[in-house]
Amino acid sequence: MIYLDHAAATPLSEKAFKAMEPYFADFFFNPSAAYLPAVDVRHHYEAAKDEIAHVIGAKGADLVMTSGATESINLAFSIVQSNTDAEVLISAVEHAAVTENARRAGDYQTIKVDENGRVDLEDFALKLTPKTQFVSVCLVCSELGAIQPISDLARIIQAERERRAFAGESTPLYFHCDASQGLGLMEVKVARLGVDLLTLNAAKIYGPKGIGTLYAGHNVRLRPLTVGGGQEMGLRSGTENVPATMAFAAAIAEAEKHINSERKRLADIKRDLRKNLEDLPNIIFLGKDKVQLPSFLPISLPGLDAERLIFALEDRHVYVSTGAACSASKGIKSPTLVAIGLDDEAIAGSLRISMGKLTTPENAIEFSKILHEVVENELRRLDK
Repeated sequence: MIYLDHAAATPLSEKAFKAMEPYFADFFFNPSAAYLPAVDVRHHYEAAKDEIAHVIGAKGADLVMTSGATESINLAFSIVQSNTDAEVLISAVEHAAVTENARRAGDYQTIKVDENGRVDLEDFALKLTPKTQFVSVCLVCSELGAIQPISDLARIIQAERERRAFAGESTPLYFHCDASQGLGLMEVKVARLGVDLLTLNAAKIYGPKGIGTLYAGHNVRLRPLTVGGGQEMGLRSGTENVPATMAFAAAIAEAEKHINSERKRLADIKRDLRKNLEDLPNIIFLGKDKVQLPSFLPISLPGLDAERLIFALEDRHVYVSTGAACSASKGIKSPTLVAIGLDDEAIAGSLRISMGKLTTPENAIEFSKILHEVVENELRRLDK
């Protein structure tokens, strides 16, 4: 197997698996119970939250544990869901969870992006009005790997806050960032980013699926999506997922430790793989290295059908995708690829190659050979 879809899912690391194992049987107690074994589990759970929070420069009390990035994003948008006067700004390359929540909020606009998928700061400044209450921009675009200028956006937002305060305007302004794709390959610190809300997802950093978190600053007042026993400071009722939280803490600590070495390793593999793919007919490399995560190598082969290529690659036990898994599975034309100006032919021929721990220099070379063969076969079929 050659797996090149790490942006969609990562395998569970051994350390994460070992961290969660005891909490399925030996330490199975409900952390809300009053007896000592349950209280011990509560302490372990809170310590794990502290470990996760420490990586992003926060405290465990600032985190609401969720079932993943999608729930975290929904919880972040709870700030504006019942406010019909709120204006929302999102980038044109957001995950479907952000886009759908913006639509539900009512009055929203998208910030333009350049050909690399990076937000246009001038367009953002123009669209940020005195009525804007919520801004959501991802740290890394999940289809292109484009790294967004979050700190620059935060400075523009802070200037608007200061203008409102000086003018005596009371309209709040919140900045949310989905950092799911950048975590593990970038330093993610809430203070440096300048965000009020931050979404994280364990499944992107070799942790288990079904666990994520939302960081919320002290100035943020969220509304619960799930009510009941009042867990997670009343913001997410239900018995806590202790095993997955323990694994999340182990995964994020491991990822943090190896950020620099993994970035360099993947950058080297990406450089060589790109060279090996350059002679593919009409190939377009999407994005620019300087503003792209080293794990991403999205390409387009105009004139070819990417879905046919994916099935042909699967026959050879090679796994890539046509873009974000949520959109690809529904056969939807990618809004992200439309936003960067690709025509229909280029969009139809686009592949997202995303690398990670399962990627080696050897299997990257093997993938290059197989892709060349698959493309040649497809061109022969089209010539008949």
